[in-house]
Amino acid sequence: MKQLFIIRHAKSSWSSPSLSDFDRPLNERGKTDAPDMARRLKGRKIEPDLLVSSPAMRAWSTMQYFAKAFHMPPNQILKMDALYHAPAHVFYDTIKDLQLHNESTSVALFSHNPGITDFVNSLGLARLDNMPTCGIFALKIDTQDWATFEQAEKTFLFFDYPKLSV
Repeated sequence: MKQLFIIRHAKSSWSSPSLSDFDRPLNERGKTDAPDMARRLKGRKIEPDLLVSSPAMRAWSTMQYFAKAFHMPPNQILKMDALYHAPAHVFYDTIKDLQLHNESTSVALFSHNPGITDFVNSLGLARLDNMPTCGIFALKIDTQDWATFEQAEKTFLFFDYPKLSV
């Protein structure tokens, strides 16, 4: 059995129009929401054993708040270029590639819209109009091998985001 936590980056800043999309940092709300959502995930008694992130600054910064909350060592953090503005099918490919990390049973993926919403909807477990910033969509996968993710039976665990009352 595996668990997957699909996490959209926290709210990013648009205050510097000269910055590329890739280099946009988190804004003040994002810097508050990311550690709060990491604490909420930890409060569910969940311990991811692998964090996989887009290299874009806003996703990577969001992931770092989670890494800090879970005291993740660097060897349990992966930067995956393909997750930057990835369409839904790239998420499947990325998860399949985790077969090299089959010892990881609980993985958090950090990425961007619109692909992250499309991916969540493609799972057929729920229908989202939009994955909110710093939202977490969690599922359980009936498999021992990440390579069989796409075909494996999946069960919805929870959906949480900063503006959801807890």
